[in-house]
Amino acid sequence: MTSTDRSRRPRGPGPFRGLRGWGGVSAMAGACVLTAAVTLLPLTRTTSEETERSEQRIATALPAKADDCPSPEASLRPVDDDNAPGVKAIRDRTGDDRKLIVGVDQNSYRWGARNPDTGDLEGFDIDLAKAIATDILGSPDAIVFRTIPTNQRIEALKSGTVDLVVRTMTITCERLKDVSFSTAYFQTGQQILVPKGSTITGYDESLAGKRVCTAEGSIANETLKSESFGAIFEDENEGKPSDKDQLTVPNQLDCLVRLQLGEVDALMTDNALAAGQAAQDPAVELRGKPLKPEYYGVAAKRGNDDLVRRVNHVLEEYRAGGPNSPWMTSYREWLAAGLPGITKPPTAAYRD
Repeated sequence: MTSTDRSRRPRGPGPFRGLRGWGGVSAMAGACVLTAAVTLLPLTRTTSEETERSEQRIATALPAKADDCPSPEASLRPVDDDNAPGVKAIRDRTGDDRKLIVGVDQNSYRWGARNPDTGDLEGFDIDLAKAIATDILGSPDAIVFRTIPTNQRIEALKSGTVDLVVRTMTITCERLKDVSFSTAYFQTGQQILVPKGSTITGYDESLAGKRVCTAEGSIANETLKSESFGAIFEDENEGKPSDKDQLTVPNQLDCLVRLQLGEVDALMTDNALAAGQAAQDPAVELRGKPLKPEYYGVAAKRGNDDLVRRVNHVLEEYRAGGPNSPWMTSYREWLAAGLPGITKPPTAAYRD
């Protein structure tokens, strides 16, 4: 997509690049201000009237089916239609409000993070969000980024605070009850991150009695609920009291800071995110093998099928071009160093 190529801009050094090992804890903590304090960054106004308009324009769309879920990654077939109601509602915005509003992260290194030198958000998810804005509104700058914690991604869509969420959000059958997803744009899997020298070997019995940090509302947290191997990961887990605020946090970066401070023994998250955290701090490393494959998707309010189809159209063009595709270009810039060997994006699957 040539318009996507135009959306790419020179970028400064990545966040926390100067931090090394445990000595970088104080600087990182200061830069992050422990992101539990972050809810929704007020980059633009959100009034009740605006939310009401958002709900009204989406109400006309057909609800997405989530009852039968044999293939959660299968999405709606792409359509490029500027007059589709869910797309037209965005294109009809005027003046300073004529922007695509996207929920993102600002603390996931190489995915969505603030460059400390420029203040700009940058990363793989940010590139994709700009490509969507370029396709719908003609400019990568026709976008408002709202930073949201992991546990507020779904609520931000339900309330109409954002049009889309592009924030390392795994497609699951359970989430399809609340939101609609695009086709998969990245494959990942859950994995354990520990300090070098730890006795923990992975997601296994070596977690018994260990304090494991996860983000609230994350797949990792749900995985530990189904099988913890005796790990302590939230209040009254395995009959052992623990500090939920210490072990279950709004954002994954909080887990890394706690791991560096020695307040937890391990963290569990998508290996795609964990690879970025390991790149921030060479004193930590991934252990064990990733669990079953999972896929990130762009999320929209449930029922906003027009917008999902348009995003899928963008993704079709974003993947196209083999090694020179916008997808591969972004992968090489942001992810190849920590996740080497990926030669192509995941194949799109459609359900109708």
